[in-house]
Amino acid sequence: MLGQVLGSGLGVATSNASPQGEDCLTLNVQRPSNVSSCAKLPVAVWIYGGGFEFGSTQNNDASNLISASVAQGKDIVYVAMNYRLNGFGFMPGKEIQNSGNGNIGLLDQRLALQWVADNIAQFGGDPDKVTIFGESAGSISVFDQMALYRGDYKYNGKPLFRAAIMDSGTIVPADPLNCTKGQQTYDAVVSYAGCNGTADTLACLRSLSYAQFQAAVNSVPGIFSYNSVALQYLPRPDGVVLAESPEILAQKGQYAPVPFLVGDQEDEGTFFSLTQTNITTQNDLVNYLSTLFFQDATIAQIETLVDTYPDDLGVSGSPFRTGLQNNIYPQYKRLAAILGDLTFTLTRRVFLTIASQVYPQVPSYSYLSTYLYGTPVLGTFHSSDVSEVYGSSTSNPVVSSIVQAYYISFFNTMDPNNNTTTPLSTSGTTYWPQWNSGQQLLDFGATSTTTIPDNFRQDSYNVIMNAIASGAFHI
Repeated sequence: MLGQVLGSGLGVATSNASPQGEDCLTLNVQRPSNVSSCAKLPVAVWIYGGGFEFGSTQNNDASNLISASVAQGKDIVYVAMNYRLNGFGFMPGKEIQNSGNGNIGLLDQRLALQWVADNIAQFGGDPDKVTIFGESAGSISVFDQMALYRGDYKYNGKPLFRAAIMDSGTIVPADPLNCTKGQQTYDAVVSYAGCNGTADTLACLRSLSYAQFQAAVNSVPGIFSYNSVALQYLPRPDGVVLAESPEILAQKGQYAPVPFLVGDQEDEGTFFSLTQTNITTQNDLVNYLSTLFFQDATIAQIETLVDTYPDDLGVSGSPFRTGLQNNIYPQYKRLAAILGDLTFTLTRRVFLTIASQVYPQVPSYSYLSTYLYGTPVLGTFHSSDVSEVYGSSTSNPVVSSIVQAYYISFFNTMDPNNNTTTPLSTSGTTYWPQWNSGQQLLDFGATSTTTIPDNFRQDSYNVIMNAIASGAFHI
């Protein structure tokens, strides 16, 4: 029930009763009316989120975003892709590794991008002006598409995209497809499916009906369970498609060196910390992170991270800047801050730091959204930005118009600032500096934007940066 409530807040369907099927490799194309096939408009290709467990192209209608692009004289064509999820698209285990079928969901996404390259001109789009963008798991997928096949993003000799936008998600340090945690997931699915003891468990799984396999896949903990963002299904290195862990590929410069825009919500972790009410002490918190998240890290390493988030009765923690308020159980705000920073916010800064060193000439822009500051318990929560991007928010129309203007500019010019029409010339909107120029973020506030330094929680960032570099914080 909690998962369904949270899913409703995210604007997605999480119930297994929602329409599903493996015959899902479809995509949606939306465009301005009366566009000719020779218009050569910029193309925005959306990859939806959902923890690599759920989601659909049907969750978002781009009509408002397209209308905004037309009003600004910067028309775009929009594409959204479906891809296989959970065990259908991201099953781990040595059996999957040995069969050469890892990260099928990422290959679905790549196939959709190839379809765009082959066909989008018929819809008035320019295959040479594609920006890929996504949120959460979709945002993580955007970087993975940049790093697929060690950064080979060409098709028929031409780049599949020229720019990228990552909303809440960049590099996710991950153990290999056949790691212990991945094998535990595979074995649990095999056991639920009744395939234990068979000579070939993978062949047994393949012999199941869709409904049987789906039930087995869903038998392991999901993203809205106690396990939270310690995901069972996610992209893991397989040696070929995702050749190494994403942060290693980034460090080696083995990703597409295209201009990108990346950012987070201020309180990314609140949504994912509502179910762990039995975590009441620091020892509980350390054991939780050690057991479910970072089995390769020492207790001392995890304690060092936790110590950077003082246990001061909720003064520190997320929702940030709310003092003693919102601490719905003794370690809630602390856990929310840690999960948000580890999975999204401070890992974003790690990626930006790496990118600025590997490709210093490539433009990068970053943001932090704070427009829901003061929202009880959740703050500016994970995924709240989706309605702003799509213009479906009724509570923050000013924020939505500003966000859309920056994004539409970026779709057209690979620079969020190249838009001289409203609302960029009004509403207190500011120039968005490149991150390399002083490590400044654009802060999306409730009524306007401003720039802020990207140096908050620096002690926590240093611990995360060092742990990622050592391989300790792989999931």
